[in-house]
Amino acid sequence: MLRTTRTSSQADRTKAFEYTWLRTICGHYADFWKVTEHALVFATNMLKLQLSLEKRQHLMRAYLELKSYPNALPALKSLREAGIHLAFLSNLTPSMLDSAIKSSGLGGIFEPSLSTDRVRVYKPDPRAYQMGIDAFNLRWEAILFAAFGGWDAAGAKLFGYPTFWVNRLNLPIEELGVAPDATGQNLTDLVDFVKARQQL
Repeated sequence: MLRTTRTSSQADRTKAFEYTWLRTICGHYADFWKVTEHALVFATNMLKLQLSLEKRQHLMRAYLELKSYPNALPALKSLREAGIHLAFLSNLTPSMLDSAIKSSGLGGIFEPSLSTDRVRVYKPDPRAYQMGIDAFNLRWEAILFAAFGGWDAAGAKLFGYPTFWVNRLNLPIEELGVAPDATGQNLTDLVDFVKARQQL
């Protein structure tokens, strides 16, 4: 059962990303909550699993109870104490973002979150990355974009942001003709990179 659950979880996460990209390309937007639910249904159908309405709602609630990695809070606090302004630029809906921040104990760390729901496209569309520039009235080179996904790091770099890839899964760089300015395995590595840049 555990193996099946992990397989289903991996399948629906992958499909959710595919749906965001397809919806952006096709100009057929739905918010990330709906995209996530549609991906969950697809994954369970693909794996021929039974998914009652009650089970679907239970699994969807898990997206409102996301937890951060153990080193996230001290690393982010360190950046804040160094005078760095932090903000999410995420495909999640505003309510999903608010719930994730609260569930992770990260309240008070971030500037107002930027949900791509505002512009009705998903990363890596350039209109999504433009939100950072518009929100903070900064030039792109004044913003360091930190990404978890290699595809997101590539999209941000192609847009023009200096980019740090938090490569927790130790994956190869995407073959898209660009590379992040730096990579690390966790947010502690990001802190070291930012502080080194401040000293230049």
